[in-house]
Amino acid sequence: MREIEDALERASREHFTQEPPKTLKGQIGYLLRQLGSAKAVAAEIGVTPDSVNRYRRGARKNPRTDVAAKIDAAVRARWQPGVRRRRQRQAAAGGGITVELRAQIGYTAAVGSTDEPRYRRLTVHLPNYYARQLFDAHRAGAADQAMRQIVADGLKEVYFQDGGRRAAGLYDVALNSIDYIDFDY
Repeated sequence: MREIEDALERASREHFTQEPPKTLKGQIGYLLRQLGSAKAVAAEIGVTPDSVNRYRRGARKNPRTDVAAKIDAAVRARWQPGVRRRRQRQAAAGGGITVELRAQIGYTAAVGSTDEPRYRRLTVHLPNYYARQLFDAHRAGAADQAMRQIVADGLKEVYFQDGGRRAAGLYDVALNSIDYIDFDY
């Protein structure tokens, strides 16, 4: 259950100004520059320091599939941190964040209303303070459930209550089951 965290990572990768290295040698070289030693890179990707050095020299060119995936993930996680921070600051300062999702959304409302959870497909632009809360929670390592609640609160205000113009008796909104979720900022 890391849907929100994964979606935020995908959204941040869309703003790269340059693609990360694609070759194994280039990826290992980048990780060595970032982490400082073959030992640190080896600990990150789950191989021995000798294997890292073989990858760097080109003596070993085809890592196992799981190791190749770990190398790619480690590179992408560290690639262009300044670009990521700048885009997140812009979204948190004024641009906001757009969330597109298909999820089972339930809510608590006044007696007599239909509050049974049902699947909805929504594309909603959330104001900047929800973007700020979401990025702060992500940086702090918050659980996915806490980030879901931030998104649910934003949907409650923007989609269900329309900024206070309707659904005044709506108390709480919950994202129960997420089929997919994407962010754009």
